[in-house]
Amino acid sequence: MFLLAAEGGHHTPLIVEFINHYLGEPVLAFQRAYTIPAWNWLFKTLGVNTTAESVFGPYTAETAIPWYTVMFVIACLLTVTLIWIFKGKLSEDDPKPGQLTLEAGFLALKGMVVSIIGEHGFKYFPVVATFAVLISNLMGLFPIFMSPTASVNVTFALGISSFVYYNYVGIKENGIYNHLAHFAGPKLPLIMAIIITPLIFGIELISSSIRPLTLGIRLFANMFADEQISSQISGLAPPFTQLLLPIALMPLAVFVAFVQTLVFTLLSMIYISEVSHAPHDDHAHGTVHSEATGEAIATAPA
Repeated sequence: MFLLAAEGGHHTPLIVEFINHYLGEPVLAFQRAYTIPAWNWLFKTLGVNTTAESVFGPYTAETAIPWYTVMFVIACLLTVTLIWIFKGKLSEDDPKPGQLTLEAGFLALKGMVVSIIGEHGFKYFPVVATFAVLISNLMGLFPIFMSPTASVNVTFALGISSFVYYNYVGIKENGIYNHLAHFAGPKLPLIMAIIITPLIFGIELISSSIRPLTLGIRLFANMFADEQISSQISGLAPPFTQLLLPIALMPLAVFVAFVQTLVFTLLSMIYISEVSHAPHDDHAHGTVHSEATGEAIATAPA
């Protein structure tokens, strides 16, 4: 995994060079004072005979702020800006095309959340919608940008974020004991449980633990391959292929961006649905059960 952190094969966009020209030196000074010693201490503590520069490459002012960090920040700013532009002046009577586009996307994503997680899952919509933002995948279509999701560092961060969030949901809703207990599968007779339950628990625990890796590699591999294929094909017979082929390949790139966004978002919703459950009907209707009599007693609304 450490080898994956030192990526190669990317050209450096001009905007990244511009930012590092002005901010690279102070960031490099911070890294030499704090980041490099911290990594070296961690490797030494873990008993790994290596250094930060051996793993991540040389620290220089030109690469102090990685291209994927710059692109990810730009993606966040573009997302907020485009939503603000599309939103315009909200109106119920005469909605503009931009507002209708945002509403269509909202309803489509809401329908997915409700159908996969359930009606109660709408409270997780903000996090799911964040994963569903397409800007990061589509940025590679523009000459001065690159898709931050073409970096394994970004996709692993997204995979870990999804992993941490759905485990947080499971622990919050079910408690840590019940959250871990669901890895053990269904209740079995005692003899079978002694043999099969530990096996199921181990398999499920390993399967869940590698989800950040599978999420990250799947998204990275597809987005990186998409950019590399487009770059190689465009360079076959310049300048003709550089002008015409990118336009012909653009629909395919857009399709890949949509599919990868859908897959990542869909898997995140499925993981949340595994650990989140709708409130009991009795609680929803304001009733409690008396343990002594077994009768339902209506409670007064707050």
